[in-house]
Amino acid sequence: MSKPRLKPDSLAFSLLGAARAVAQVKSGMALPQALAAVFAQTSASPQARGAMQDIAYRTMRRLGRAEALLALLANKAPSPAELHGLLCCALALVSDDGPAGADAPYEDFTVVDQAVTACAAEPAMAHAKGMVNAVLRRFLRERDALLQQALMRDEARWNYPRWWIDAVKKSYPGDWEAILRAGNANPPLTLRINVRKTTLDAYLRTLADKDIAASRIGPYAVRLERPLPVSQIPGFEQGLVSVQDAAAQMAAPLLDLQDGMRVLDACAAPGGKTGHILESAEVDLLALDSDTTRLARIGENLRRLQLNAALATGDAAGRDWWDGRPFDRILADVPCTASGIMRRHPDIRWLRRKDDAARLATVSSRILDNLWQMLRPDGKLLFVTCSLWPQESEMQAAAFASRHQAIRLSAPGQLLPTVNAGQDHDGLFYALFQKAPV
Repeated sequence: MSKPRLKPDSLAFSLLGAARAVAQVKSGMALPQALAAVFAQTSASPQARGAMQDIAYRTMRRLGRAEALLALLANKAPSPAELHGLLCCALALVSDDGPAGADAPYEDFTVVDQAVTACAAEPAMAHAKGMVNAVLRRFLRERDALLQQALMRDEARWNYPRWWIDAVKKSYPGDWEAILRAGNANPPLTLRINVRKTTLDAYLRTLADKDIAASRIGPYAVRLERPLPVSQIPGFEQGLVSVQDAAAQMAAPLLDLQDGMRVLDACAAPGGKTGHILESAEVDLLALDSDTTRLARIGENLRRLQLNAALATGDAAGRDWWDGRPFDRILADVPCTASGIMRRHPDIRWLRRKDDAARLATVSSRILDNLWQMLRPDGKLLFVTCSLWPQESEMQAAAFASRHQAIRLSAPGQLLPTVNAGQDHDGLFYALFQKAPV
């Protein structure tokens, strides 16, 4: 008997693709790369790819609850990994009741029917279609009781690993619940205005003329009420705006840039801060990154903005890329656990391990020490991470200042992820240092 062929525009097709991506995340692959691999293996239309991506991201934000429910509903762990992924995707859709699922796009019984169809279409798990049907229908019958039982576990209630919840509680005893909730929210689409080409007020008028609801949430930041593809954002292709979180937009102004300065943007990819620096002043900028592919994206962004910078592939902890001339300003957006940008990358919580912060803090300290030697006397270095863990942020900044007798200037410090009408930004950390004059 030949296997059923799924229609490319069906929910079953998208569920199967999302299940494969979730299985890859469980094996250690980042979700964007997992989805890219799935897309490359299928003939999915742009609409189907969008549905796969939406389902996979929803599942990452609800994986703790989905796995807790699955443990209650199944006698043994589903195998193969794609079957586990399929059930998690389906349970995430039918049990979703938080901010990420306020606009759940599918009826419950449609999800059940299409999950069974997806299971039957895949030879490695076709044997389990009866189990998939039974598990999901039992959940719908006993929803309230099963949810009450599952949500007794913090991992299911908050949708984070136990160690992550404990670490947030320890670091932010008064804010931990708000931080975890913010990480489960759908991220906004925030734009940065290119002040070389327009003003914030003028761009807001442009959006209003096109009936696109938006609000100002920073000196250069506009948040769209509803996300749009970049192809539909007025002025995007012409370089009037770029997509960048409001917290990340604080970097360029903190550098206190002046025309003619020599500036290094270390660990620069994908280049949002690079573009903002060049929009802010006429500077001689070197954008450095260790990943050639990601560095190429910076070049693409700069061409859209009609701006220029020197691009170099290299390790910010090394010196083989440096010509020996000191920099007036250095932006050091160092590698970290990315624990402050959970709402944009919900898979990270399931990929990180408890000791990652210590390991990455060691890497970033080497980078900071190395870059400090490249800063001219009286120059400024801005240390940035998108981490919430003090070991990677405040403790790192304090240790760096002590090692180098660096002058610490005013900067925001730790920004917690915030979701409200007036502010909407990720959790970033900023520390600004000045080297003593000769």
